[in-house]
Amino acid sequence: MGIEELYPAGRLTAAQRATAAAGLDALLLTPGSDLRYLTGYDAREGERLTCLVLPAEGEPTLVVPVLERPDAEAAPGAGYRIVDHADGTDPWPLVRAALPGPVRAVGLADRMWAQQVLALRDALPGAAQRLASDVLREMRIRKSPAEVAALAEAGAAIDAVHLRMGEWLRPGRTEREVAADLAAAIRAAGHAAVDFVIVAAGPNGASPHHGTSDRPIGVGEPVVVDIGGTMPSGYRSDCTRTYVAGGPAPAEFVDYYAVLREAQRAAVAAVAPGVTAEALDAVARDVISAAGFGDAFLHRTGHGIGLDGHEEPYVVTGNPRPLQAGMAFSVEPGIYLAGRHGARIEDIVVCTTDGGQRLNTTPTELIAL
Repeated sequence: MGIEELYPAGRLTAAQRATAAAGLDALLLTPGSDLRYLTGYDAREGERLTCLVLPAEGEPTLVVPVLERPDAEAAPGAGYRIVDHADGTDPWPLVRAALPGPVRAVGLADRMWAQQVLALRDALPGAAQRLASDVLREMRIRKSPAEVAALAEAGAAIDAVHLRMGEWLRPGRTEREVAADLAAAIRAAGHAAVDFVIVAAGPNGASPHHGTSDRPIGVGEPVVVDIGGTMPSGYRSDCTRTYVAGGPAPAEFVDYYAVLREAQRAAVAAVAPGVTAEALDAVARDVISAAGFGDAFLHRTGHGIGLDGHEEPYVVTGNPRPLQAGMAFSVEPGIYLAGRHGARIEDIVVCTTDGGQRLNTTPTELIAL
């Protein structure tokens, strides 16, 4: 998989067509995943303006700080010109100059800083502002074969870390100590950055986004380990497994873990084109509810993944969108008993033309270390 396959030049032209079809005169994209998706440029966020000006018609322009021009020029994308601005100069006239003709409406990066949104209102006082995701969502939600390959590479890298868990997760060690080892292993497995490390032992496992603490791991305690990072390609990993440290797990935990595993396997097996996101959520939720743990499943079944760790499609009640081939998302039901323990099993799955493909392949059985 070459980097040029991930960031093809034709993507800019497709985005311009979509911008025109949406009734927008341009997209204005500051640092973030949309900018990287279109150019391959992993731009720094900061007070100095970086902005891709993508007109519905005409030449795209990337406005960058002069000191960051070399990095912008090294990006793998193509099909746009680069203009720079020096410290102390106003970059907004460069943005306005890159917009041909009258500007009635523009799409802004969803996470553009409020500072920049307000400055843009001054630079384009007559332009209506909408979200760029209204245009780019449909392009990004279905991954190309190169993107699926990049996600599979990320999945294999995070799987390699889970397979080494016995080296670090032991009774007596603190969650934070284990997390530090995991962060180093995530990088060693090929990630460019560590996005998150959750090590949640015993009662901490009942909090889905616990993080870590200085609490020592107890003998026989369930431990939820949710880890993920960003690969050099820009694509993300995210995988959760639940372990038992140094002894037999509580009987009630073993019982509900079996329910959770059944729910996760059923949801993975149900992935197919045409199945709605909310119906897939219901597959996992119904198994857990039937066993009496419905109130302990605190979150949606999954989220999309790609250049963002969380993106569309969201596998959640109330989302009627049918799955389509190329969509990539997590399947991660959980059961959380406050004050006692919790469990989650998470795989990244890609919808194929006739089903689903797990990108995480480590066992989902309860593993005693």
